[in-house]
Amino acid sequence: MNVSDAMTPRSDLVVVEIPGSRNDVLGYLQEYGFSSVPVVKDVDGEEVYRGLVSRDDLIDQPDEDQLALLMREVPTTTTDASLEGAAATMLAERSRRLPVVDGDALVGILTVTDVVRAIARDEADGDRQVGELATEAVNATHAETPLPVAEREIGLARVPYAIVLDDDAAMSGILTEVDILDVARVVEGEASTGDSIAEQDSEWSWEGIKATGARYLPTRNVEIPAGATRHFMTDDPITVNGARLAREVAQELITNDIEQVPLVNGTDLAGIVRDIDLLEGL
Repeated sequence: MNVSDAMTPRSDLVVVEIPGSRNDVLGYLQEYGFSSVPVVKDVDGEEVYRGLVSRDDLIDQPDEDQLALLMREVPTTTTDASLEGAAATMLAERSRRLPVVDGDALVGILTVTDVVRAIARDEADGDRQVGELATEAVNATHAETPLPVAEREIGLARVPYAIVLDDDAAMSGILTEVDILDVARVVEGEASTGDSIAEQDSEWSWEGIKATGARYLPTRNVEIPAGATRHFMTDDPITVNGARLAREVAQELITNDIEQVPLVNGTDLAGIVRDIDLLEGL
């Protein structure tokens, strides 16, 4: 199977054009639920591919507004490349998407979701049990953690999720980057207010959290609500056991429009199966 058989073609892509701003990107990400947007530029009447802007870039560069400075280069592929080879590049580069180019022209994009969809349709190998592919190390946070702090934990862990635990360390939900972006907003002309994350008497009002909160509120920025994570998480996540086949889990991910599912052993949390983990089985 080639990249051309699985990719999303240019005609179906939402792109942002230089010059542009973070407002444009945030609007697209929130409206369409994407994790990134390709950036293009008109050069003498021709559309030229320039790079990508992701939801991570918006949060990691809170002071930057110019699209040209927010975007970054990622590996690219071509339509005649094999799907397995492209998936191997994604894994090696830890990249969730590969722009598909023909010279300087953007002709499509291949995402992890596109590859997972091919696995779900039995167009790519999905016969491995997910217990062999799952990640045992799980990123977690507490249900009462303020959302800006949980976001920073996710960012530092370099994963797009956190399993939310209750006071008994039992799984009560899952928080994803998509959940965070859904409630994020661009702030215009507001000063830094790091100590507003919690009241002085709050157990969360230690200096590290104040500093974390401050990064979201300079004069032009992305603001994230300071409420407890439990208010923003998905409280009844789908789970799978290790005996399920990659194909079956791929179908669950595509049907429910999610990027990861907790792996359980009985009622115990045993790991996480991310969509990108399924690429390991190809």
